[in-house]
Amino acid sequence: MEGTLKGYDIIGDVHGCAEKLKALLRELGYRPDESGIYRHADRTAVFVGDLIDRGDEQLEVLELVEAMVDAGSARIVMGNHEFNAIAWATAHPDTGEPLRSHSAHNREQHKAFLKLSEDRQLHYIEWFTTLPLWLELGGIRVVHACWHRGSMDVVRAATGSNRLSTVEHVVEANRKGSGLYEAVEVLLKGPEISLVDHDMVAYWDHEAKKPRENARIRWWDHNVETLPRLAELSGVKLENHEDYPAYEPHDVDAKYLDYVYTDDVPLFYGHYWREWEPIHRDDWTAHTACVDFSAVRGGSMVAYRWSGEPEIHWENYIPHDPAVVAPTPSG
Repeated sequence: MEGTLKGYDIIGDVHGCAEKLKALLRELGYRPDESGIYRHADRTAVFVGDLIDRGDEQLEVLELVEAMVDAGSARIVMGNHEFNAIAWATAHPDTGEPLRSHSAHNREQHKAFLKLSEDRQLHYIEWFTTLPLWLELGGIRVVHACWHRGSMDVVRAATGSNRLSTVEHVVEANRKGSGLYEAVEVLLKGPEISLVDHDMVAYWDHEAKKPRENARIRWWDHNVETLPRLAELSGVKLENHEDYPAYEPHDVDAKYLDYVYTDDVPLFYGHYWREWEPIHRDDWTAHTACVDFSAVRGGSMVAYRWSGEPEIHWENYIPHDPAVVAPTPSG
């Protein structure tokens, strides 16, 4: 690290929760300067994306974080909700149709952001297009949903950078079946594995009210050579609310193991709607740490305070509420 910078505070999905964010920043020692911009004397905040949707304090969150990023007191990567907002607001140059359907389901997902004035929406959509899909910060890495070199290589080849900075990039990233589409899906939404192809039943998505034949891959845990350990099924219920059935372990196709993170550089990500408290191998490993603890669903706004350590330590998780204490790790 250069100069007086002592480390990074990596902050989980905000989803329009300004009061929790401000409480967390205060807990971390950030204070507003004379212009109202939150700063720390010798640390930098890093946001893992998903600033928007769901919560009621959209504009305050966006104004606060944009000001920090512009001032250099924070860094940020794009989340899938920023990507979806760009697609919602972008018309295909040939058809004039929005890249993201204005269906009732999608409108419901975006309704909090859509309450902003049209001018504010357009301002932040333009800002979202400047956000990188991942960051390497000299000692740590940050991505919204999955760190995958193959997908990053596709993005670099298509855009020349780690950003979707042109309309052409955004259009291609929304064209199902394209290499850029698949790469962005992995980086911002995480890779999936077919359950039915591995003789496991589809589970019921109670939020979307439909069955899911695919499950997210536990790419953050390198001990995942068998199913169902590779499939992220914690908390999953069937349509009748019964527990998802247990399965005997069996081998996994090597193509899925390609997503598993095996590097020794600390990596931070959000996206996965965890519940406090952080659990070893589910939320953190020696070199990976999820910082999304469902702030907008009544959970904690959480940061990981990194100060140069080569491995993740559970006690460096800091919630917005100082009364919440990180537990002794299990597993």
